[in-house]
Amino acid sequence: MFYGKVIGSVVATVKDIKLKGCKLLIVQKTNYDGENDGSPIIAVDSVQAGIGDFVYMAKGKEASLPFGDMEHPVDAAIIGIIDRVNVKTNKE
Repeated sequence: MFYGKVIGSVVATVKDIKLKGCKLLIVQKTNYDGENDGSPIIAVDSVQAGIGDFVYMAKGKEASLPFGDMEHPVDAAIIGIIDRVNVKTNKE
């Protein structure tokens, strides 16, 4: 699982039949503080995310799980929208 910020969308006139009706979004990978952490990727949206949303994603075969089966050709999927991140630090 990793974090990202939705920065755009992709329009595909032709795509796999199993992706019909699925929204493709461009996501800038970030750390939990929202700082850029790698190159943007294209992810299939399973939670109705939009541009500007801070999201968490899955890659690999786990990315297909939100779509009901392992047959969807998905390498990265948005599986949640993050409202807030709380990190507990140990101060001595």
